Amino acid sequence: MSATVDFAIELMRRTSVSPDDAGCQQLIAERLEPAGFTIEALPFGDVSNLWARRGRQGPVLCFAGHTDVVPAGPRELWDSDPFDPEIRNGIVYGRGAADMKCSLAAMIDAAVDFSGQHADHKGSIAFLITSDEEGRARDGTLKVMETLDGRNESIDWCVIGEPSCSSRLGDTIRIGRRGSLSGMLTVHGRQGHVAYPELASNPIQSLAPVLAELYAKPIDAGNEYYPPSSFQMVKIASDAGAPNVTPGSLSARFNFRYSTVWSHQTLKAFVENLFDKHGLDYSLDWHLSGEPFLTPAGQLTDVVQQAVRRATGVQPELSTGGGTSDGRFISPSGVQVVEFGPVNTSIHKANEQIPVADIDVMKTAYREILDQLLT
Repeated sequence: MSATVDFAIELMRRTSVSPDDAGCQQLIAERLEPAGFTIEALPFGDVSNLWARRGRQGPVLCFAGHTDVVPAGPRELWDSDPFDPEIRNGIVYGRGAADMKCSLAAMIDAAVDFSGQHADHKGSIAFLITSDEEGRARDGTLKVMETLDGRNESIDWCVIGEPSCSSRLGDTIRIGRRGSLSGMLTVHGRQGHVAYPELASNPIQSLAPVLAELYAKPIDAGNEYYPPSSFQMVKIASDAGAPNVTPGSLSARFNFRYSTVWSHQTLKAFVENLFDKHGLDYSLDWHLSGEPFLTPAGQLTDVVQQAVRRATGVQPELSTGGGTSDGRFISPSGVQVVEFGPVNTSIHKANEQIPVADIDVMKTAYREILDQLLT
């Protein structure tokens, strides 16, 4: 096995369930510092963040990622210990394999090798690594970007090692993500006897036509870069404690994954107007996880496409699909952001996995990006 595969497995052995870094960033610092990177720890609360930089001039190419992982879940669903990586038939199994310790190892070793061969490369190489991507995502990349912006330290290009591919390595590069807006809803009614609905106001009945309208068709058709925005109800609770009583209130939570057709302000107004149209008596609190972001075709997208095609032999599709990523915190500073990493079919599941060979192929692609942008 290559040294990069060994490094990836060493990271995977750390039980870094969000927000615990479990020493991963120390291992990364020990890898980067001898290659000439200045290491800066930026902890916030119980979150570990690492900012590493080699060079003081622009342009700045930043590799970004996270060391935290989601919990392993029931041990009996795994064929091997989720935090003792095991290689079987050319595939490494373990929590964090695809999301995203193997791409972290590949990025880091690509930068170390590049720095060794190009000691006087142009611009700067940086790493922004957090242990708060899978959790609340408030004390990680968001806070680091606020810190960098506060001292006028900018990034020009950012490559995030999130698992971007759908069925084989190289088939997808993400050039943006949809926004995520959640609503915490209470529908107010009036409790009553189930046999006398005319004397009560059942909040379940009140909400039903609203849901029917929201689910009937997409709220937009998408655009050149984004699929149609989606709505999902994720929680509903309403109970009066007896089968012959209609409830007096209903609590619910819902989420929109939305395109650049909307801003969070216009989407909120759309929902509230819909509720008002149906005469809903409600209270509503909003939580914005992130606005949509997009990196249009240009130097970074061209270079990453070319590097991935050369390394994998696959022509990548440019996509904005999937969930959110920390790119939503990096892009607003004017940074071009793309995501390239492993196949994502096993992430957050038992027996999370990645072909061992893909680790070194990713390293080749990341190295090609460095060669194209900083030499």
